[in-house]
Amino acid sequence: MDAPRSRGMKDFIAALLPGRAPEQRSPSMTKRINLALQGGGAHGAFTWGVLDHLLEDERLAVEGISGTSAGAINAVMLADGLARGGRAEAQKRLADFWRAVSSTGQLPSLQRTVMERLLSFTPLEGTPVQAWFDALSHYFSPYDVNPLNINPLKDLIERFVDFEALRAASDLQIFVSATNVQTGRVRIFPREKITAAAVMASACLPLLFRAVEIDGVPYWDGGYLGNPVIFPFFRTTSTEDVLVVQINPLVRRETPTSSSEIMNRINEITFNSSLIGEYRAIDFVARLIDQGRLPHGIGPGEYRRINVHRIVLDRFGTHFDAHSKLSTDYDFFEMLRVSGRRAARRFLDQHFDDIGKKSTVDLRAEAQAEWA
Repeated sequence: MDAPRSRGMKDFIAALLPGRAPEQRSPSMTKRINLALQGGGAHGAFTWGVLDHLLEDERLAVEGISGTSAGAINAVMLADGLARGGRAEAQKRLADFWRAVSSTGQLPSLQRTVMERLLSFTPLEGTPVQAWFDALSHYFSPYDVNPLNINPLKDLIERFVDFEALRAASDLQIFVSATNVQTGRVRIFPREKITAAAVMASACLPLLFRAVEIDGVPYWDGGYLGNPVIFPFFRTTSTEDVLVVQINPLVRRETPTSSSEIMNRINEITFNSSLIGEYRAIDFVARLIDQGRLPHGIGPGEYRRINVHRIVLDRFGTHFDAHSKLSTDYDFFEMLRVSGRRAARRFLDQHFDDIGKKSTVDLRAEAQAEWA
């Protein structure tokens, strides 16, 4: 499924027209949600913790998953585990993956190098790592240093995910986003078209990896245009609730001054811009529905009212920044997992009753422009 030709407000609103009728459920039944998982380097271990706790709470059932970059990797691990063994298997699959990609994991050297680069968005200032990165990006491209296009990430992903089983899991919707290099549009890979190559495309940082070609089309990291995408849920799932796991902070109080801090902040702003755009459109439609200017329902000409919820990394635990995105130490991953579990528990304690009723994110405040 490709994205609409234009990502303007008109196209987005059109996507809110329903595709599937919501199921009729009593209040005592399990609440269904969609999950939208951001990318963000090693901080994806926070998402692992959030998912770990959500899987333990049998009051919730996941109907759809959207993921980008590291979020796409978490998404396929989660979906594969659910498809093959349910909640417990999904927890095990996520834990095994994050243990394997840590510095103490038993990966072959090539896979270790690929994962360390994938989980690193910005080099440490004043270290040999930064000098290497600067030299690589200023004088060489991935096409210069990797003419044979060797990418062991494919073997690593296929080691953990049975894509055939994932594609056959028709009761779970999953979407992975990538950026079409030629058209500059977001490409959405639905469940039936998700392969290891699609996940690699979603996680393809262009200064580190050669573009991933699928059917002759080159793709880069999906975070540039959809981190993560929400709109595919509107016509494919019955629930109107989306829980966003956001690991790129919207707000930082300090002004970045070093080159690594500046680059990190540019990445955060860029990789949040598409999500803010979706928030703005969802809020616009919700206000029109609340004002009685748009009909809410499942019939022709009626619109979905999306309830947005969010768990954010930078509200919990210690201070996370560009430096911590580089860490592949398992103790650091475990700390993020614990923080993610705690964040998920707090969210459910505060907002479980709101699921299915209203948004718990002030979308208007999140998406509003600053006027001089």
